[in-house]
Amino acid sequence: MPLHHGRRAVLPSLLAALTLLAAGCTSDGGSDEEATTSASSAPAEPTAEPIEWTDCNDLLQPLLAGRPGSERGMTFECGQVTVPISYDEPGGERLPLRLVRGVHPQQTEKIGSLVVNPGGPGASGLDAALGLALTLPEDVLRRFDLVGFDPRGVASSSPVECIPDATKDRIVAAEPQPTSAEQLDSVFDLAREVAEGCAERYESPAALGAFNTVDTARDMDLIRQSLGEEQLTYLGYSYGTTLGSTYAELFPDRVRAFVLDAAVDPDADLRAAGEARAAGLEAGFDAFAQNCTGLIAGCPLGADPRVFVDELMLQASQAPIASTKEGETRQATPGVVLTAIQAGLYDTRTWPQLSQSLAAARAGDAAGLFSLADSYSGRLQDGRYSNLLDANLAINCADTEEEVDTDEVRALAAEWDAEYPLFGANAAAGLYNCTPWEADRTPLPTVDAEGSAPILVVGNQGDPVTPLPGAVNLAEDLTAGVLLTWQGQGHTAYPKNQCVNDAVNAYLIDLVVPVDGLTCPA
Repeated sequence: MPLHHGRRAVLPSLLAALTLLAAGCTSDGGSDEEATTSASSAPAEPTAEPIEWTDCNDLLQPLLAGRPGSERGMTFECGQVTVPISYDEPGGERLPLRLVRGVHPQQTEKIGSLVVNPGGPGASGLDAALGLALTLPEDVLRRFDLVGFDPRGVASSSPVECIPDATKDRIVAAEPQPTSAEQLDSVFDLAREVAEGCAERYESPAALGAFNTVDTARDMDLIRQSLGEEQLTYLGYSYGTTLGSTYAELFPDRVRAFVLDAAVDPDADLRAAGEARAAGLEAGFDAFAQNCTGLIAGCPLGADPRVFVDELMLQASQAPIASTKEGETRQATPGVVLTAIQAGLYDTRTWPQLSQSLAAARAGDAAGLFSLADSYSGRLQDGRYSNLLDANLAINCADTEEEVDTDEVRALAAEWDAEYPLFGANAAAGLYNCTPWEADRTPLPTVDAEGSAPILVVGNQGDPVTPLPGAVNLAEDLTAGVLLTWQGQGHTAYPKNQCVNDAVNAYLIDLVVPVDGLTCPA
């Protein structure tokens, strides 16, 4: 059961704090149960009340201390909103969503709130807001409150939890390049096991299907109302572009300025998206390899990193590789190796860590590989997992009615393995994940967002996770879409490049829309 998600790199150590943050983010001291069972007093139509923000600096500041950007002195408040579990029953039971708000100490001429989503689906918006508080251009932070929220089913917002930690360890460790009948049977069996466990945990298809993007977009409009904003200013990365475009389709007149960075292709079905992902990761690995072999100090993976990885995968399949980290009992299988590689390709800043970790594993120490793989899968230091994998699967499956049967997966695994030797079979196997999923589906709408203000779509020529054609298609589909391309490597572009930063900052602050098709050099 391969892992397939796109997420922006954030601050891994903050994941462990989300449980505490959930406890500290209530607006009235009430519990989740109290918020969820207040249906009898809910209005006939979904409405939003002002958020009662509470100071949570004592909880968050120690987590950020010493990190680059912490000297900015951002301060943080926590809060919550409640939203209908089902918008078909707006007066029915509600669930709480957790929020965090960051304020720059030199804020002047405030425009409003900048709401952010980091992708996944399943990545924490609270975590993302804290990370972005350290990295976004201060020109933007001085004009906006920075607001992150955990979407329904994610992290601290009524998290969907139905995959045991031990099963997640098995998912990460499983054969990553399944091509034989036996290997693919194991993939199908694990997908069915997970689907059956989640269906049993949530009892009804409607309950499990409540974690979907369309309803999250509706939640986001209630958040807009709670923030007191007439229109929404939004920054979404990766899957966050899907959430943003869905919001724009549902509420086009409520768009002030939307930046959709590293766009998921809205025109690709499951098969096309899977193949594009395999191709993107292959190209990303080639770029990583070329960079490594061009280092003056020499590449720790030798003259041909692809051959090195093939040999390492074989080594790990014959004798899983131990870790020197104290207390670590896991051994790295080929699944761990490939998961670590995927994690390392997201950002060029992690390329040195990836090459060193691969070299160390070849020498018998998988500690670096586990560090990368765990950051990708949401595994915490104590062996527990965040609910990233649960939420990713639940939301992805709720968002589509497409299903791919076992015969087609077998055929595509063979075909894509030949064309994309590192990632092709993995991508094909992932197409089966939602086939046995037993939950209501709420397919994503076709988007054009007719009537919206201009929407800025940012694409990256070297994005291994959401390749550039996705951004081109989204910008073309949106009636008011404007495309900005960065000729760089890695997943997402803003705020990694000054040319991109200048264009995005002017758009967010002054609504100055860049020329459609603007290209920024690497």
